[in-house]
Amino acid sequence: MFDVQKFRKDFPILSREVRGRPLAYLDNAATTQKPRSVIRSVSRFYQKCNANIHRGIHSLSEEATLAYEKARKKTAQFIGADDAREIIFVRNTTEAINLVAFSWGKRFFKDGDAVVLTEMEHHANIIPWLILSQEKHLNIKYARIDSQGYLDLNHLWGLLDAHPSLLSLTHVSNVLGTINPLGQIIKRAHEKGVLVLVDAAQSVGHLGFNVKKYRADFLAFSGHKMLGPTGIGVLWAKREHLEKMMPFLGGGGMIDEVYWQRFTPNRCPEKFEAGTPNIAGAVGLGAAIDYLDFVGLERIYKYEEELTSYALQKLTRLDGLKIIGPENSVDRGALISFSLAGIHPHDLATILDEQGIAIRSGHHCAMPLHQKLGIPASARASFCFYNTKKEIDRLIEGIRKARQLLDR
Repeated sequence: MFDVQKFRKDFPILSREVRGRPLAYLDNAATTQKPRSVIRSVSRFYQKCNANIHRGIHSLSEEATLAYEKARKKTAQFIGADDAREIIFVRNTTEAINLVAFSWGKRFFKDGDAVVLTEMEHHANIIPWLILSQEKHLNIKYARIDSQGYLDLNHLWGLLDAHPSLLSLTHVSNVLGTINPLGQIIKRAHEKGVLVLVDAAQSVGHLGFNVKKYRADFLAFSGHKMLGPTGIGVLWAKREHLEKMMPFLGGGGMIDEVYWQRFTPNRCPEKFEAGTPNIAGAVGLGAAIDYLDFVGLERIYKYEEELTSYALQKLTRLDGLKIIGPENSVDRGALISFSLAGIHPHDLATILDEQGIAIRSGHHCAMPLHQKLGIPASARASFCFYNTKKEIDRLIEGIRKARQLLDR
C-alpha cells in the first residue's frame, strides 16, 4: 500500500485552505508543490553559505561551489548520466531547448534543413525552431497524431526516411497525456542518422528518464515540475555535442581567457552557464532528487497510474464530458485534459476554485494542438503522488456543481 498521507505531511501548502475549503491541488503539470526538505535546503543555503561560486577562495564561496556541484552530480545520477559535466543548469525546459536551437542549431543547420516535431508539442518546443527558421529557412515538419491522441508512427517513419537534421519531441504530452514510445522512436531516428532532443518536462519526476536506456542526444527538463524550485532547469547532452556547441550567452564564468578582440570559452559545463547562476535553485533541485529517490520513482508511477485510472473512470461517467487523449491510463501520464459541453474551461476553473479545487484551463501552451482538436481551450486535472482519490471525488462533485450553477 502506498501511504499517501505519510507523504502529504511533508508538503506544508497542502494543509492550507482556499476560499474556506481544504486545498485540492490538481495543477501539477504546471508546477508541483515542494516538500519541507526542499524548502529547508534553499533557506539553509541563504542562511549558512550564500556566496558566489567558482570565483572566490573564501570559505563561503567554497561551500557554495561544493553545494552547487554536488547538485550537478545528483542530477547526473538521477538520469543515469556517467559524466556530471554533461549537465548544464539553465532556468527551465524552455531555456534548455532554446540553448540547443541557438547554440547547436545555429551552427550546424544549413538553409533548407528539416526539423521534425510532433503535433502534440508545447510552445517551448515549437517557437525556438520557428525563430531559428527565420534565419536558417528551416523546413519544419510535424508528425501527426491520431484521433485517440497517439503519435502516428507510420507518418513519423516517413518523415525520418527523408533524413531530417533533428527530431525534437515530448516524452509525455502536457495536454493529451500520451506517453510516447521513445525507445522505438529514438532507435529508428538514429538508424536514419537523425539526432533526437527529448522534452522530458512532464516525465522526469513521474516516470523517470535514463539517458543510457533511451540514448537521446539532448534532454531538457525543469526542476519545478519535479518538486524543485522554480527558475532551475537542466539540459543534458552528449559530451560530443556539447564540445562542438558555441556558448549561448556571454559574460563572466563562461570564459577561459579574454582579450580586447577575442576570447576563448571555458570548458563544459561552465561555457554554457554565464553569469551568476541560480545556485539556491540547484541546491533545491538536489534536495528534490533526494526526496524523489526516497519515495521511489517506481512507486510514484504505480500510484499515479492508479489515480489517473480512477479519475478516468469517474470522468467518463459524466454526460457531456469528453476526454482528450488516450482513454487507457497505462498509455498516459498523470494528467487528464477534457472539455465539457456548454461550459467554457475558464468558467469551470473559476467555479472549482470557489470550492478550493485548483485545475488548469486554457490551451496549456499548445495552441496548434487545440486548433487541430477544434477547441479553443480545455480543462486539465493533473496529479502527483501526494494527491488522493478523495480529491478526485471532490473534482467530480465540483464539475456537477458547475453544471447546476450554469444550468447545463
